[in-house]
Formats: sequence, C-alpha cells, structure tokens
Amino acid sequence: MKFWSGINPRFAGAITITPLLAICGFFLLCGLVLLTRGQDPLEFYTVIFVSGFASFDDIGYVLFNATPLVFTGLAVAIAYKGGLINIGCEGQLYVAAFAAAWVGMHLNLPHVLLVPLCVGAALVAGAGWGAVPGFLKARYGAHEVINTIMMNFIALALMNYLVTAVYQEPNQMIPQTPPIYEAARLPRLAPVLPSLPQSNPLNVSFLLACGCVVFCYIFLTHTRWGYELRLVGNAPEVAAYGGINPRAVTVWIMALSGAIAGLAGVAEVMGYRYRFLDNFSGGWGFTGIAAALLGRNHPFGVLAAAVLFGLLNKVALDIEILLNVPHGLFLAGQGMLIVWLVCIEGGLRRKEL
Repeated sequence: MKFWSGINPRFAGAITITPLLAICGFFLLCGLVLLTRGQDPLEFYTVIFVSGFASFDDIGYVLFNATPLVFTGLAVAIAYKGGLINIGCEGQLYVAAFAAAWVGMHLNLPHVLLVPLCVGAALVAGAGWGAVPGFLKARYGAHEVINTIMMNFIALALMNYLVTAVYQEPNQMIPQTPPIYEAARLPRLAPVLPSLPQSNPLNVSFLLACGCVVFCYIFLTHTRWGYELRLVGNAPEVAAYGGINPRAVTVWIMALSGAIAGLAGVAEVMGYRYRFLDNFSGGWGFTGIAAALLGRNHPFGVLAAAVLFGLLNKVALDIEILLNVPHGLFLAGQGMLIVWLVCIEGGLRRKEL
C-alpha cells in the first residue's frame, strides 16, 4: 500500500503509509496526554518545531543525534534482509569503539594513515563480534537473538574491565581512556559550513553515515552478494538449490551487520569525545531496531527514521524544561510509536488476507 505513485519504484519501498500513520498516531497520543494534564497540545507541537528547526545549530544537533542511529538501523536492516535478527548492535558498537580508540591512542601517524587504520580496526572488531553469533547460528543452529543478547552483556562487561582496570586515564575518576591522537580525529563540519556554530558537534561521521546508506542501497539492489543475501533471507531452500551456501551467507551477513553497527562507535570516539568513555551509548543499538522497523528496513527509510529519532532526542530536554513533561513520559511515547506501527502493520496485513 504505497503512495506518491510518481516516485521511482526503487525508492518508493521506503515510503509507505504505515510509518506515517504511526508517526501521526504518536503525535496525536502526545497531544491527548497533554490535554489530560491540562496543557495545550499546540504549545507542544510548537516547541518541537522551534527546538528542532529554529536555527542551523538546532538542525546540526538533530543530525548529530541521528548519526549513530543511522549505523545501527542499517545494521539491523541488513541482517533482517538476510532473515536474521541482530539484537547485538550495542555490543558490536562498543567493541568497535574501543578498537578505534586503542589504535588512535597508540599509533602516532599522519592523519591520512591513522584515520583509515582506526576505522578499519573498528570495522574488523564489529565484524568479528557480529560473526560469532552468525557462526553459532550456521554451525549449531543456535538462535541469533539469544546469542546477540548474550554477546551484548559480554561486550559491555569486557569493555568496562579494560577501561577501568587497564586503560583508565591517570588521575581521572571518570571511567575513560586517554584521548586519541589529534590525527585520528574526524573534523567537525562547522568550519566548512559558515551557518553552523563552531560549538556544534556535527562532524564528518554524519557524511559517513549518508555514504553508508547509499552503499547499503546499492549493495542490496545492484550486487550479487545483495541478491544472495535477500534470497537466503526469503527462501534459504531455494538458495541452496541454486548453489548458494546459506550457512556461509549467514556468517558474513552477521559480520557485515556488526561492521556497520561498529561505525556508530567510530562516530563517538573519533568524531565527538576523542576517547572511549564507558557506557557512552544512549541505547543506540536498541533504538536502531526501532529505526529499522520504522524505516521498513529500507536504507533511505532508516535514514529518515533516524532523523526523526534524532529530532525527538533533541527536543526531549526542551519539552521537559518548558512544558514540565517528564523525560521518561516522552520516552514512553517513543515506545508507543513502535507499538502503534506494529499494530497498524498487523491490521493491514490481516485485511489483505
């Protein structure tokens, strides 16, 4: 059930009516909750618009908040296209972030060499962490949902140990590593965008996220590997009959998903804090699942959903301060957005049947 029939069919898959209905339902629900509290819903909508789009600085923060969600959303979408559910993005991005930080604080090399090495280390670490549940799935049939959840606990505990007991920055109470070399840092976009304040944290990692969206789209729709991935996800028996090894594809799908999720750690370490900080993620690995679901597992849909969640994260504090709406209540509303999406999706499918 698609709309805007004039749009290119290859892009129209990302634009369906169910996400829009879910978003409208979310904002309607927020308005109804405010009415029960004796507040004006129009004031709520005005705060969202002003806080998110009133200046280039606000837009920059929205895109900055969206950047890690683009990576984790794409990671979930890639795995889902291959018939797998990757719940382990949180652990994968932590491992990748630490790998990037370790290289960045130990190798004092020129910028042109150190940045690719840090990103490469993150990709390898994320891919390796993702390949483990993929191998267990392919070799022993162990369900990837359970394995990726357990790998999250292992990753967070291991990173906590390494930061607090091995690489803790001297004379610091905060559990963090020493800073990475300046040559390993990704530049901010403010110097090349005059309208963006110098204090805005939007950096090159956002461009990397946009490039990753294009890569995933081309990979899924225009390459042999993307065809194999989709075929294994839809009909593994047919894929095996056609000479494709579903077990091997399962392993590299999870490895690719983990590598993409690891780029969220790159954005944190190399583009923002310039060090590894324990428990730095705001649940990006799990919010990425929501972004993939809302974006219908289409790369461009994931980008749009990540920007929406970036907007909601940006305005949450302003809504709490200006309208006295508890932050937890607003987060609960975001959860209801996904529940509402699933309900609409299920209802439409039942009508089709």
